[in-house]
Amino acid sequence: MTALNTLQIDTGPNPEITIIWLHGLGASGHDFEPVVPEFTFSRQRPVRFIFPHAPELPVTVNGGMVMPAWYDILAMDVDRKVDADQLRASASRVAELIRQERERGVASEHIILGGFSQGGAVAYELALSYPERLGGLFALSTYFATAETIELNDANRQLPVFIGHGRFDPVVQESLGQSALQRLKSLGYSVEYHHYAMEHSLCMEEVQDLDHFLAAVLDGNASPLD
Repeated sequence: MTALNTLQIDTGPNPEITIIWLHGLGASGHDFEPVVPEFTFSRQRPVRFIFPHAPELPVTVNGGMVMPAWYDILAMDVDRKVDADQLRASASRVAELIRQERERGVASEHIILGGFSQGGAVAYELALSYPERLGGLFALSTYFATAETIELNDANRQLPVFIGHGRFDPVVQESLGQSALQRLKSLGYSVEYHHYAMEHSLCMEEVQDLDHFLAAVLDGNASPLD
């Protein structure tokens, strides 16, 4: 299994908190690099942000064009038809980044996983099946692609989850974010859901809400808001 290339940003020396943030289709780890200075929670303590770069894959819905992708999208139907094996393989590669952080001395409950669009689908699969307790999960403008096949792990049955979605998203309709919300709630997860007057993007209001969620998770008092 080829290791992922990553962009790493530390907000101070010797971080004991790690945020792993996966980008969307056709993007790179640099996509959300400009967001880091906007967070306030990471000014209070050193935080390591890891932004992995997805491998290059042919994407069926884009005419087979090769681009950065966590998995192939086979059809843009209502629920998305995706290559679930590739998605799980990407989840395994990101799990290796978690293992590396554990070896660096970061406690698993101080590792938070998140992603945008395709990256969020991988984050759902990995975080909810991971065998050690993680700190939290954030899913931005995405969908729960493996909701029917995922093997949930009891270690993360209490995992706090943040979902953010644009009300006018033409790429990943908000109904897919709502569907993930309902699925997670039916499974007993604590979910904080927000939607915004935007398309398939990230806005400052969402960054601020995510900032509050991450601060609360790290302080141990996250609560659902939906």
